[in-house]
Amino acid sequence: MTKPIPDKAEVAVEYPDKLYIGTFERTARFDAHLDEAGISLSLHRTGADETRKTVRTHFHYALFAEILQDLAKTVASLPAADLVHREALRDAAKSLYLALESGGPASEAR
Repeated sequence: MTKPIPDKAEVAVEYPDKLYIGTFERTARFDAHLDEAGISLSLHRTGADETRKTVRTHFHYALFAEILQDLAKTVASLPAADLVHREALRDAAKSLYLALESGGPASEAR
């Protein structure tokens, strides 16, 4: 089930001879979920043929865990005064942690 994107996402796919760039803003939608092999993320922008686009990514669990570790190492680059983003990231990470600890949705673990 897709949800509205609360902020903005930018995607770039670079090949030796081509560059594809897409922006997904508040009018776009996203879906993120775990499956048997890893993390699935889809971004959808609806509309006319010339503006409609979809990006789908899938990360196996070990890679996604490594990405989370790398993000943790770079938190210092997020300004301490940026409380809104720090709190949003912290709360989301806590929800993921609690859901993994309990084996179910984070809302059940609270």
